[in-house]
Amino acid sequence: MVDQLKRLLESRFRISTQLYVAMGGAVVLTLAASLVGWFSFNRVGDVQSQVNEGSVPELAAAFGVAQHSGNLVAAAPNLTVAATPEEFAQVVLDIDAAYASFETEMATLEQSQREPERVLRIRQRADTIIANIDALEEETAGVFDLIARREALQLELTDVRSRLDDALAPAIDDQLFFVLTGYRNFVSAPALRDSHLSEDQIVRYRRLAELQADVNIATELLANAFTLSDASLIEPLRERFESTVTRIDRNLTAEAGTSFWLESSPIFERLFELGSGEDSVFDLFAAELRIADHQAELLDLNRALSVELVAEVNGLVGAAQASTEDATQASTQAIFTGRVLLLAIIAISITGALLITWLFIGRVLLRRIGMLSQWMRDMAQGDLEVRADIGGRDEVAEMAAALDVFRRHAREVQRLNLVEQLAEELQGKNDELEEVLEQLQQAQDQIVMREKLAALGELTAGVAHEIRNPLNFVNNFSESSGELIEELKEILEEEGVELNDEQRDLVDEITGDIASNVERIRSHGERANRIVQDMLSMGRGSQEWQAMDINALVDQHALLAYHSARATNSDFQLDIQREFDPETGELEVIPQDLGRVFLNMVSNACHATNERRVASDSNGESYWPILTLITKRADDGVEIRIRDNGTGIPDDVIEKIFNPFFTTKPTDQGTGLGLAISSDIVRRHGGHIRVESVPGEFTEMIVELPLERPPELDPTALAAHPGFE
Repeated sequence: MVDQLKRLLESRFRISTQLYVAMGGAVVLTLAASLVGWFSFNRVGDVQSQVNEGSVPELAAAFGVAQHSGNLVAAAPNLTVAATPEEFAQVVLDIDAAYASFETEMATLEQSQREPERVLRIRQRADTIIANIDALEEETAGVFDLIARREALQLELTDVRSRLDDALAPAIDDQLFFVLTGYRNFVSAPALRDSHLSEDQIVRYRRLAELQADVNIATELLANAFTLSDASLIEPLRERFESTVTRIDRNLTAEAGTSFWLESSPIFERLFELGSGEDSVFDLFAAELRIADHQAELLDLNRALSVELVAEVNGLVGAAQASTEDATQASTQAIFTGRVLLLAIIAISITGALLITWLFIGRVLLRRIGMLSQWMRDMAQGDLEVRADIGGRDEVAEMAAALDVFRRHAREVQRLNLVEQLAEELQGKNDELEEVLEQLQQAQDQIVMREKLAALGELTAGVAHEIRNPLNFVNNFSESSGELIEELKEILEEEGVELNDEQRDLVDEITGDIASNVERIRSHGERANRIVQDMLSMGRGSQEWQAMDINALVDQHALLAYHSARATNSDFQLDIQREFDPETGELEVIPQDLGRVFLNMVSNACHATNERRVASDSNGESYWPILTLITKRADDGVEIRIRDNGTGIPDDVIEKIFNPFFTTKPTDQGTGLGLAISSDIVRRHGGHIRVESVPGEFTEMIVELPLERPPELDPTALAAHPGFE
């Protein structure tokens, strides 16, 4: 129990305890701030809910009622001005849609339970407006029936007038013709002068003319009725029409019994009905004007009701706004109270954080950790003698004590590492000396090999020179032997030696065999002479530029390399395939140098194919060495490809094959200078070398040369090379 109490008392000095206390205080302040924020937000939320669920829907409903009632009142006049039933139907649909929206907003307003008396007044005025609009709809529908009947009467009036004109005009013309001439028609005889110029006939003509004038007046009066816009004008027109009808009836009665009367009296009866019957023009227009006046009264009433309804809605909106303002003030007060409390808590938090940062983190923690960090940096730089007095009984002091132990151990390790480092440096120096010694031995072997090659080159040149004389002798005597055979044939023919057919055939056969053998001797002698000439040329190393057939140069040095390989290895075999482009032609080159390039490449190909042949024979595999020589002329140069199906070259080796003294052959078989010198020679000719290879399948050396001789290089840049491998 005492130990636990002691540990508890000592724990007050530890950083963890102090941090826990600081974190606890921060948590308490955070909880206090959260409670204040929660209270403020809860109060604001209640007010906002009151506004959103009460005032805002009420305001929206009030505005909606005002808007949609205005839309209804504004749409009502459209019913009276609709020109067609289709337009009328569309206006009715618009009014129905506005009415549905109005009812929705009105239902929301009635559910708000705010100022029910005002809402009831709004409902009463709205119902009156709707009833007036319904009456307008019904009357407007009746107006379309009246319009249809009016249009029918207009058509009928036009027809009646036309028929009366058709009846009156011939009758007047016939009567006037009879009065003037006495003829009723062209068939009967003319009447006596006293008969056709009598007062009765003249009076009848005047009656017919008056009938025509009264008909025109009556139809014009009816036509004018179609254009009336004032109900007070209908009765004067009706009286004038009735007066005209009276005159027409008087004149028409005087014609009773005549053919004219029989034909036209039904038409006159219909004219009278149009002006004075049950569905007369005047009655029709009187009905239309009454409907128009009533609609105007309804529209005026709706406008007045709309003004009153808007006034009521504005009063309701004012009450809702007052309620909203009260809720907003309450929300503002809650926010202000929460803000003050939060500011107080923030001030306390900032003050506490500054005190903790200055007294604890700065003085107790960061300063001592900085001293400890500097001590560790000094140790990292190698100063293991320095020590830092941290002080205290907390975790930092424990870290300082552990670091001091580490410092002592590091000093011991440093001493051991120094001994190991010296031993490693000594071993490294020994390895470097062994590597240098090996390089010196390789250089010595290469120098010896180069000296051997130089001596061999001189010996080859001497031997070739000595062999050349016997070859010349053989060539000359083979040529002379051929000439002697020809002379022998001529002598036998000139001397007239008589030989039978068998003897002559035998002589021809013998001389033919001798000539053939002599020709073979001469051919092989020339071939040997060319080989000797090439050996002498290589020994001399001439640097003169000459026009040379590239195909011949490649073929010549390929054969030279082939015969050289055959001479050193009797088992060596190679199938040389030529794909020469006859368009390649001649290029201006240094034949000896470029020949060395082809000789070296073909020699390497011979070596690679022979290695693969030996490996295939040992494994029991079927393999035949093939060397393909390809030349091709391009627009700007000539391309020479030397391809073999040997062992191939790995990718990591291709990058090094043009480096001086690099070789994969044993020291006694190559110096590693062949491809390096070949690359220099090709560059001197203005070209370059590429390598394409797949290990185990093929290697292809590609030499590209320009058609034109390149500018001369520095004579010290590339010297002649007497021979290489």
